[in-house]
Amino acid sequence: MKVLLVSINAKYIHTNNAVRLLKVNSSFNPEIFEYTIKDDMNQIINDIKDYNPDVIGCSVYIWNVNIFKELIEKLSLEGSKLILGGPEVSYDPEYFFENTKTDFIIKGEGEVAFESLLTAIENDKDYSEIPSLSYRQDGKTFHNPIKEVKDLSVIKLPYYLEKDIVHIPNKISYIESSRGCPYKCSYCLSSLEKTVRFFDTNEVKKAILYLMNKGSKTIKFLDRTFNANKSTLNLLDFIIKNTNHKTVFQFEITGDVLDPKIIHHLNNKAPKGLFRFEIGIQSTNEQTNLLVDRFQNTEKLFHNITLIQDAGIIDLHLDLIAGLPLEDLHSFKNTFDTVFGLKTKELQLGFLKMLRGTKIRNESDKYGYLYNEFAPYEITSNNSLSTVEIEEIHLVEHMLELYHNKGYFKENMLDIILSKDSPYEFFNQIGTHYIHQHLKMKGYQIQDIYSNIFPLLNEDEIYLLKQDYLRRSKIKPKIFFENIISKIERNIVLTLLSDKHNILINDLFKHSVLIKKDFDYFCVYYRDNKSISFSININKTP
Repeated sequence: MKVLLVSINAKYIHTNNAVRLLKVNSSFNPEIFEYTIKDDMNQIINDIKDYNPDVIGCSVYIWNVNIFKELIEKLSLEGSKLILGGPEVSYDPEYFFENTKTDFIIKGEGEVAFESLLTAIENDKDYSEIPSLSYRQDGKTFHNPIKEVKDLSVIKLPYYLEKDIVHIPNKISYIESSRGCPYKCSYCLSSLEKTVRFFDTNEVKKAILYLMNKGSKTIKFLDRTFNANKSTLNLLDFIIKNTNHKTVFQFEITGDVLDPKIIHHLNNKAPKGLFRFEIGIQSTNEQTNLLVDRFQNTEKLFHNITLIQDAGIIDLHLDLIAGLPLEDLHSFKNTFDTVFGLKTKELQLGFLKMLRGTKIRNESDKYGYLYNEFAPYEITSNNSLSTVEIEEIHLVEHMLELYHNKGYFKENMLDIILSKDSPYEFFNQIGTHYIHQHLKMKGYQIQDIYSNIFPLLNEDEIYLLKQDYLRRSKIKPKIFFENIISKIERNIVLTLLSDKHNILINDLFKHSVLIKKDFDYFCVYYRDNKSISFSININKTP
């Protein structure tokens, strides 16, 4: 029996662990066809037809569900059985039976159910005892209960496929050390899983070493709460001990339950940049958090974030969600400004999505939610936020990406934003300026991002931003701003810098850029693919 597994990833750098887990845990040796959402639909259809499988399994997520719907509609293979699996189909199987030509849906974890189903298909056996399976038979649909894999040691790990070796250096590697989540946030699909279970720590370590040795640049743990594992520190210490100083490790962390002793330990032992922690804050509104079953000690959370941030060893990525129950625009602004004040490298502003099967979707009428019918089911308004206010937050989110998250600036831009009464309002001001001036939000040059904001800044702030622009480059950059410094003035300043820093004056003239404000001068020297900056004040007053 020819079995084909189809994955459609959001980006080329992503790797679908689900189809690989099904492959290595099946005796039927399924083939894997892996695509991205940008690939041509006709090519995908032709590839599948040429392979002519008896069974097709599709790994369905929020980012590819619409593509799979189209694929299933257009694909016609006489006699082939179609299986859907993945989080998008697991909690509303009836919808997908009604709207697609699907034979089977595997809900939740698929390793055991998939193998049992393939065996039943090949031998024409009954489906009623197969765990986690929904199926269509004689015009009716049947839904077997979801059954989690209690002992994860029975699952073969998917990291060692020979065909993947050549791609490991160019893609993100994903690892699981646990499954399930101890928390029950009502907007999250992980809240529907019943228990937290752990993979054997030694097997996880073995996988880490293997992926590092094969050239993986980023290893991201899929655990919903990595620090729920009692072996957290053990694993982190193992990574520190075996680091190759090339691979970066990413984890989702629940910040308020993270032991400060672990933070201090990592701050003292870990190399800078080895770890990246993703911490969900979502909201600082206590009432809002309780309404979504999120019990968060915000004071302790902020304390732990500050411990991490102040040391500068671990990179931090923080998450917010706009549109949670009873958080109006005033409350969200307060959440945003408070969290932005933590000064983390990246702050992701997301919007509430009404995922199929979640409690918040089932309660949507309670809070007056309106949301998109199609994936990703993002909200458009609720009783606390109007459509216009949601659009404003979207504008702020876009400016947050351009002027903070993308890393186009050095620290001066962050200081400028934090000097404002409200970072949220400042980002909104930038966005409004973009709209009124018809400025490009896509297809821009880096210098555009700088120059576009100059009209909103005072003279001191513009000078600081020019410094950011000069320091961000390792080679002498294009100067887009007016830079009037007389020849005599330039000679005097560069001579002083040459003497002070022991750099040949001719090299400084050839390889540096000098800017000024009043009697303050800022010089960046570019040489050997690196830059060095100098500041000097020449006060002519007696």
